Amino acid sequence: MTEQHSPTRRFWLGGRRAAEQDRFFREALELLGWQVGDEQDWDAGWITGMPDPAQFRRVSPTRRLNHFPGNAALTVKSRLHDSLSTLRERIQESHGLDHELGQRLAFFPRAYVMPGDYHELQEAALANPDQRWILKPTNASKGKGVRVLRDVAEAPLARDWLVQEYLTNPHTIRGHKYVLRLYVLITSLEPLRVYLYRQGFAKLASEPWDPEDADNPYSQLTNPDINALNSRAEVPVEFIDLDRYRQWLRDQGHDDDRLFARIHDLVALTTISAVDAMRRRTAQAGADPRGCYELLGLDCLVDDTLRPWILECNLSPSLGICAAPDNGGRTEEAVKGELVRDLISLVDIPGDDTREAADGTPDTAQLVAEAEAEQARAGGFLRLLPADEPERYLSYFSLPSLADSALAEGLVGRAMPPLRLRRRHAVELVDEARLALYDTRSGRYYRPNDTAALIWLLATEGLDPDAIAEELARAAAEAGTMPDGPALRRDVWATLGDWCRDGLLCQQGGAPAALAGEREVEDRTTPVSPSGQAMRLSLDGRHWTLDVASGRAMARLTTWFGERLSPLADEAASRLPRLAVLRETGGYALVDEKRLLASRLTLAQLGPVLTAHLIRQAAMPGRPVVDAALLVTPHGTGMLCLLPDDEERRVLLQRLRKAAGGVLTRGVRLDLSDPTTAEPLDFPLPDVAGETSTGLPESVTLRSVLLPAEEAAEEAFAPVAMLEALGSLLPNCLTCDGQALDAHSVTVLSEWLATLSSHAVRSGPGAPDAASLAEWLVTRTAPDPHVIRPAMARE
Repeated sequence: MTEQHSPTRRFWLGGRRAAEQDRFFREALELLGWQVGDEQDWDAGWITGMPDPAQFRRVSPTRRLNHFPGNAALTVKSRLHDSLSTLRERIQESHGLDHELGQRLAFFPRAYVMPGDYHELQEAALANPDQRWILKPTNASKGKGVRVLRDVAEAPLARDWLVQEYLTNPHTIRGHKYVLRLYVLITSLEPLRVYLYRQGFAKLASEPWDPEDADNPYSQLTNPDINALNSRAEVPVEFIDLDRYRQWLRDQGHDDDRLFARIHDLVALTTISAVDAMRRRTAQAGADPRGCYELLGLDCLVDDTLRPWILECNLSPSLGICAAPDNGGRTEEAVKGELVRDLISLVDIPGDDTREAADGTPDTAQLVAEAEAEQARAGGFLRLLPADEPERYLSYFSLPSLADSALAEGLVGRAMPPLRLRRRHAVELVDEARLALYDTRSGRYYRPNDTAALIWLLATEGLDPDAIAEELARAAAEAGTMPDGPALRRDVWATLGDWCRDGLLCQQGGAPAALAGEREVEDRTTPVSPSGQAMRLSLDGRHWTLDVASGRAMARLTTWFGERLSPLADEAASRLPRLAVLRETGGYALVDEKRLLASRLTLAQLGPVLTAHLIRQAAMPGRPVVDAALLVTPHGTGMLCLLPDDEERRVLLQRLRKAAGGVLTRGVRLDLSDPTTAEPLDFPLPDVAGETSTGLPESVTLRSVLLPAEEAAEEAFAPVAMLEALGSLLPNCLTCDGQALDAHSVTVLSEWLATLSSHAVRSGPGAPDAASLAEWLVTRTAPDPHVIRPAMARE
């Protein structure tokens, strides 16, 4: 580290400012000749908390900021649990429940996020009556709000609270519970480079551990801000540095090397669990990741078997001195000061490394040179990723990036095993040599271009990313095109990486593809008791008692549902399932007999929200519902109208109804064993003339599908390919369990759509008039003479 720098070099101290938090950073840079800047003029930013998002667009290899966008995947307690749980689920799906890769992830306690996981938490407590729990805010620090729960029924239903399994067998020092504070530094996301500081602290509780004294925070909790308030303790806050801690373990006959090997594994896997979210968010924020780094304070509990458990990762960990000088404070000051000085050197804030930063993905030699130069500046930091044995960690990435793989190979001097992929939650759909992909978890629909489709097909046939790039280059050369080899390779890796992050693909493992079945979704809402004016609501041949506690709400719902809503006697009301609209502060709440369905609704939202809830209930096993307008002709045929909900759509629907001489309704239930015949539902289409709840046949034969045309479309009507129609249909499909359609169902729908007439029609200016619609409808809704249609109308 050189001593002289340009006097124009400036550092910015921002965020939730505290002198002790800034002290070491300020002192280190002032010794190098830096001057204090501000949020407009800075070369190095040191922000406590997160900066204004606009500042991320200013970072570069020569303007460094101490945070990455997306770090909440680690630093928010609920998000950290999600990151680790998602990683474990993916590993178990690909390698099996009992595989060693999954067992290495058994270092985080189960957690429940309020209010969504409230009922799941109550079930877990019922199944494990001896389990204890700890309540934490999801995004707070300094021990605020943390307490041990005797009864999980006390867990608040407010947002931003988390209840975690409480570890009841902590290892102790002189009878006191302790937590290890570890300092983790992420210096690069692309490739991922992670360091652990060799020093840190054991933070002790101020009173002896007593498992029966759950209400005593000074026995149960180790946070120094809490224990500093203990007036009974002779030593309220005590820190023991890791060198002394490890020596004490050895003196007690314990294997400290084995414990810290486990801790290193825990830290590496934790950062891998969040790297996808951080990479994606960094790209969305427009930040150059080469200008960012992240120092985290990771808290780790050691149990009485010397097994480490991660508790949380802290953003902008405290650099103030918590302990008194004789109780570890002097050592604390020395360690934290050296930590910041080593950090400044490691991330090269002074800019001593004058090598030019590469644009795009640098070659392997440059990646290795950057990593080795960084390691030479590491001081007290130990590099964990990339690891000396990269194979131990590459399987944990959804897909290592090209830079991750290249750096790993360059550092160890050998090729890594080929990364082969398999389908995870994806269904392939093909129409006229075009490919579409459907995500069976999220319900997302993908339409890859021709090159991306070929990448997909080659990947699912077992080719690794580099082999795919070579195959694409060979095909291009045969076609007379000379591709840019490095750019093509980057594109292949990036495309496959996106699909792996989205869950369409995963690395191949030893587990069968069908290992992870669909998990039941628990009811996670709060029971309430309705009261009010009783009305009968009749839809889809079913009936509910609807209690409405407001005259204005009743008037609004009567207008919305029309004759579907009628007075009901008290005796009849007791026999029907019950819904209620309740007044609450700031609007209305919608509830059923067991749960809160929606809250803070305006009058205008009551009808749409209630309708959306009930139409979801209309789905049955093997019989999904399509939530869209349905035009039913006098012939008993139907046209599914997948049009946006706007004024132009309403005008077009009215013209369609008039031209066809039919009726309009909302919703159709399909039978996946024979989707050619569908059951029209009688849900309301407000503001559309001709909408009706009477005269609907029991079934219709769907002959055509109507989609909105592009704004630039020149023709009033244009045929639409099956895959495009499917892409519009799937978001409107509702299943009885609330999950996305499975692979078989999507295949059935695609085959059925291929038999229909699918067209896009213009609305607004240039939309067809009634006469043109009537002429066009003749061949699109005419009955098939070979099909016998029911004459009975629904009662």
